[in-house]
Amino acid sequence: MNPIDESEIQQCETTLRDAMLSSDIAVLDRLIADDLLFTNHLGQIMTKQADLDAHRQGLIAIDNLDLTDQQMRIMGEVAIVSVQAHIVGKFAGEPTDIRLRFTRIWQKVSPNQCQIVAAQATAVA
Repeated sequence: MNPIDESEIQQCETTLRDAMLSSDIAVLDRLIADDLLFTNHLGQIMTKQADLDAHRQGLIAIDNLDLTDQQMRIMGEVAIVSVQAHIVGKFAGEPTDIRLRFTRIWQKVSPNQCQIVAAQATAVA
């Protein structure tokens, strides 16, 4: 398999942002690995299914998602992305306006597909 290239991950990041904004379960399902290891900003381990269910049930409703200060490292078939996100919307029915820094690890799983295999969210003061 060919190594990941930066433009491929940029497109994945854009597609992920759009899917998060619209709670597009099908696209999120394609972008997130089944065995995802995600630690949220509260230190809780979240599974892919928990994330998809939160979108499906309307527990996560994002109205605005601004991404800044993106940094990327490519290592063969793996890419590490760090990006700051300003998220405005609702979480579990409560208004949310939060800044987080996400670190995502993307892995090439087929010649035309990358998936997030691990991620971490940290609150930004």
